[in-house]
Amino acid sequence: MTPPSTRRIVAAGTIGNLLEWYDFAIYGYFAATIGRVFFPAESPVAQVLAAFGIFALGYLMRPLGGMVVGHIGDRYGRRAALTFSIAAMAVPTFLVGLLPGYATLGMAAPILLTLLRMIQGLSVGGEATTSMVFLVEQAPPGRRGLVGSFCSLAATGGFLLGSAIGAAFAAVLPADALAAWGWRIPFLLGLVLGVVGWWIRKVLVEETPPQSGHGSPLVETLRHHGRAVMRVAGITIFNAVGFYLMFLYVVTWLQDVDGIAPARALEINTASMFFLLPVMLASGWLSDRVGRRPLMLTAMALGFVGAVPCLWLMHHPDPALILVGQLALVIPAGMGLGIIPSILTEAVAGRVRCTAVSLGYNIAFGVIGGLTPLTAAWLVARTGVDLSPAWLFMAAAAVSIATLLTFRETSRDATLPP
Repeated sequence: MTPPSTRRIVAAGTIGNLLEWYDFAIYGYFAATIGRVFFPAESPVAQVLAAFGIFALGYLMRPLGGMVVGHIGDRYGRRAALTFSIAAMAVPTFLVGLLPGYATLGMAAPILLTLLRMIQGLSVGGEATTSMVFLVEQAPPGRRGLVGSFCSLAATGGFLLGSAIGAAFAAVLPADALAAWGWRIPFLLGLVLGVVGWWIRKVLVEETPPQSGHGSPLVETLRHHGRAVMRVAGITIFNAVGFYLMFLYVVTWLQDVDGIAPARALEINTASMFFLLPVMLASGWLSDRVGRRPLMLTAMALGFVGAVPCLWLMHHPDPALILVGQLALVIPAGMGLGIIPSILTEAVAGRVRCTAVSLGYNIAFGVIGGLTPLTAAWLVARTGVDLSPAWLFMAAAAVSIATLLTFRETSRDATLPP
């Protein structure tokens, strides 16, 4: 594979994740405004809850999306699945920006918003896993870890891009203009990313013939590869819990437990996410040289041992100590995120690879990861122990370590399993 071809493959595989997390960030950034536009009769708190409730409903569609897009990928080819998933993300994102509010459409407005978010949830469920499978399959032997890590890199980059664009519009536009129409522009801009990504995937990427020419990959997966699905879920739990705990819930935790101002909590979290980028790339590169299992075991052990002391460091009013604690947790979390695309793709048979990886991955991220912030908040309230969220990270690391011990080292295999 020539360098230009490798760059094309990376661009095609990552553009969807970039768009997915861009949308995630701008929806979260403008959740309060969206609540006022589509639920004006509710109280301010209820408006935000309603907006995030619709967001959560879209997340519950992830397992179904994984089955649908995974089936397309195994049955009709990776390119077909990737072009479908990016269209199913870009078009609804654009339509959210155009959708009239409650004042114009009445109850139809929140209903249509819900339907658009559900379609996006279908896309998200298949995009992350199909793109990582595509990247690792197309990467040259000896570089699958590095190329696969770009999938996680794009997800974090999309989140940072969405946050930056949302913050820029909030800084430039007057508050009234932002609430009236300015919040819609970042959603409309999502179509640009979508069109570029669709063109890259449809025109520039050569198709790889699917390895399953007949029958249903989903049926075969459920009948014969259930153990592989659970192994995928088991090893992914560490990443799912770690990401939602350390980069989503922690912003609320810093405000509630430490009394940190929201703006400062977001600044610390953003700085940590920037540090996440080189850690993911370095771990993917290093896994090609020392192996997936030893590096992943190291990450999980660091997460298990470091969860309590790092959270203790963050349980201080000094922003410098908070940043040090979170940056220390970025290392095991980033290592896991950088290695996961290659280790999962190499562990599953090719004819059901998209379907099996999608099912297991979405069980971990869509269900267990999605419940992590709620569980962490409940633990703090129930136990009265401010450091109790660290127990979740430790439990996730323990489960993933036990699962990883059943994996065979595959980084030096010249070919992927058929």
